Amino acid sequence: MSKGPITCHVLDVSTGRPATGVDVNIQIYHKGQRGVDIFSPFALDVTDANGRCMNILPPRGSDEARLQHKELEAGLYKVVFKPKEYFEKTGRKCFYPWVEITFEVENPEEHYHIPLLISPYSFTTYRGS
Repeated sequence: MSKGPITCHVLDVSTGRPATGVDVNIQIYHKGQRGVDIFSPFALDVTDANGRCMNILPPRGSDEARLQHKELEAGLYKVVFKPKEYFEKTGRKCFYPWVEITFEVENPEEHYHIPLLISPYSFTTYRGS
């Protein structure tokens, strides 16, 4: 099975383990009226036992992508991670209940991997490969 055009990976750096069960959603940008920026839901998933979302979107060019209107196009997107419940399940509080990362897809033929390194009081990200 091939992976989707956007993938994510969440690692809990405070434990050195994958963050399992983190809600992840991708939103797509639309220019609203009067200059209001609007992001609408595009895809939803939850991190697996390895902290990964490999199929948050169907594979590029697949029948599934066409039927679900989930073909990746150039533009602005936001990935929203919700780690609060993950930390609560492990008996810890967290300062950042949501982590929102806005990114630009310039070439829809490329693969976009968005890793998130989290701890209860910090996070960081980078463009992965």
